[in-house]
Amino acid sequence: MKVGIAGGIGSGKSYVCRRLAVRGIDVYDCDSAAKRLMRGEQMQRQLEHLIGCKPDKAALTRFLLASEENAQAINAIVHPAVFADFEQSGLLWLESGIMFESGANRYVDRVIVVTAPLEVRIDRIMRRDAISRQQALDWIARQWPQDRVRSLADFEILNDGLADLDQQIENIIKLLYRDDVISLCRNNVVPSYCKNE
Repeated sequence: MKVGIAGGIGSGKSYVCRRLAVRGIDVYDCDSAAKRLMRGEQMQRQLEHLIGCKPDKAALTRFLLASEENAQAINAIVHPAVFADFEQSGLLWLESGIMFESGANRYVDRVIVVTAPLEVRIDRIMRRDAISRQQALDWIARQWPQDRVRSLADFEILNDGLADLDQQIENIIKLLYRDDVISLCRNNVVPSYCKNE
């Protein structure tokens, strides 16, 4: 089973992924992969052809933020490469801040969304990126609303700094593996821990 970790900017999904790593679960990071792939010669050529100049971070950011059409044009180059890389990685878990917008959900069987209250997200973004409140809100507004992502996900982890994060993770992992065990049993593959199903 492949599992996606979704969550908007400032939700703390990367922290959840670090907590998963402690449990021996390696998570494919779409953002890191995109940055790595964008440094490759082939994608550099594609991006330079698209934006008309050397695709350094500043030029890409200006182009990306100029219009929705520009963002879609970059995504049309980057997203397929990232998804192909994930498929070849051998990993079963994938983290994406734009899980449904990008179509990354098509590459996983279940999606867990990490959520946090708006003010918590704003504070995290401002501290992490040293930007203004308005800039943080602008970045949040560029992604789908948290409630919309929550409605499409299979599970939710509330990462508000108060709820027991590790217990939520444990509960979801148990549910995910329980589904796998039930499926095995229904297909007459009966491991020792599944004899009573």
